[in-house]
Amino acid sequence: METKWLEDFISLAETHSFSRSAELRHVTQPAFSRRIQSLEAWLGADLIDRTSYPTRLTPAGEVFYEQAMEMLGQINNARALLRGKRPTAQTTVDFAVPHTLSLTYMPKWMTELESGFGTLYTRLIALNVHDAVMAMVDGGCDLLLCYHHPRQPVQLDASRYDMLVLGREALRAYARCDKSGTPKFALPGSAKAPLPFLSYTSNAYLGRMVDLILADARRAPHLDKRYETDMAEGLKMMALEGHGVAFLPESAVTRELKQKQLARADGGQPEWEVEMDIRLYREHPTAQRPGKPIVARLWDYLAAKSAAPGKARASKPSASR
Repeated sequence: METKWLEDFISLAETHSFSRSAELRHVTQPAFSRRIQSLEAWLGADLIDRTSYPTRLTPAGEVFYEQAMEMLGQINNARALLRGKRPTAQTTVDFAVPHTLSLTYMPKWMTELESGFGTLYTRLIALNVHDAVMAMVDGGCDLLLCYHHPRQPVQLDASRYDMLVLGREALRAYARCDKSGTPKFALPGSAKAPLPFLSYTSNAYLGRMVDLILADARRAPHLDKRYETDMAEGLKMMALEGHGVAFLPESAVTRELKQKQLARADGGQPEWEVEMDIRLYREHPTAQRPGKPIVARLWDYLAAKSAAPGKARASKPSASR
């Protein structure tokens, strides 16, 4: 059994909706249904009454709901206990970071950070955005580094979590180019010649950001989806091979732009781009949960830097969970 099956089941018990829970868990509805079925198969009992609407739990499901809550609590408590007993636990900063930022932003940021703050011992957990946020909520990390946009906010309780804005990231369209820098494909395409489109999966955070770009564009794009993945690096490699247009974070293509392997496929038009915050979150220290001293020192250092003129800002998150 996988712990995510328990989380899926608890979500379904609370929303009474497969579609809503799949959305909250950032998976497709068929994939979410398969995970619930896998849990039922593992238990050998039907948990969901599929003959009713809204969705209801069976008597077995009602009993298991309480057990699932208790099991998740025990798992999280055991993880916290064991991590606390690691020799390096109190001196190591645990980061939860979406895959793209772990490859593009994190390495350079750590270099800059260590030059000013000093040597850091870190552990990076690379996840999708939803799971990275859940790692913070469940106490699985000290700091969460992620993207944020007002129309796709990271929903964390402002009374519980502190936030710093570290920078901004532009998401734009790119395509393979020739030595003169002319892209092989250029937006918006045409009805007669739609552009081969390299897309994110529907559950990817950057995919939802691309949807915003396309929905807001003044000119209707003509795209023919040829490829789909939840990894920006995967889309970049396909674009480098000339397979189509991909929307990529600016930090992911810096080298390829300089070497004239990729070029902007949007003609420099702002209608085809969006800017996102790069944010850092921590759980606000309390007397009961003071957190690690190293995390407190690091946060104070970053907050002081952000308070300098022209630097990133420190605040509480504006959204609530």
